[in-house]
Amino acid sequence: MKNRWIECFATGFGFGLSPVMPGTAGTLWGIPLAWAVAQLPSLLLQITACTALMLLAVPLCAAAEKQLGKGKDPGCIVADEYCTLPICYLGLPFTPWVLVSGFVFHRIFDITKPPPIRQLQSLKGGTGIVIDDFLAALMALAINHLLFRLVIPMFG
Repeated sequence: MKNRWIECFATGFGFGLSPVMPGTAGTLWGIPLAWAVAQLPSLLLQITACTALMLLAVPLCAAAEKQLGKGKDPGCIVADEYCTLPICYLGLPFTPWVLVSGFVFHRIFDITKPPPIRQLQSLKGGTGIVIDDFLAALMALAINHLLFRLVIPMFG
C-alpha cells in the first residue's frame, strides 16, 4: 500500500517531479528550512537541527526509493537535497549573497560529485541517497565560509 505522505515529502511536495532539473527545483524547499534553522539562537542548536533533518531524510528517502520502485536514488526524490541545504549556512549570517552562494555550490557539488562524494554514493538505501548531499553541503559550507571571510569583505 502506498503511503502518500512518504511520496509527498520525498518528492518535495511535487517539486522533484519537475521535468527540468528536479534536484534543483526540490532544493528550493531547503531555503525556508535554512531560514528557520538560522533563527535558532545558537550554533549548537543549528547544528542539532541540521543533524536531525539529515537523519530524518535517510529513512524517508529509503522508504520512498522502495515505494516508488524506480531504481537506486531516483531523481524525483529530493528530500536529501532540501534537508541538507541548511548545512551550507551554519555559522554564517543569512544574507542574500550567502544564501545564493550556498545554494549554487550545494547544487554544483551534488551534480558533479567530486571525490569522495561519488564513491560514497554507492552505499545502499537512504544512507547512499543522503550521503552525497551531506558531503556536497559540507563542501558548500567551506566555500561559503571562505567567501564570507575573504572575498565579501573586499566588496563590502
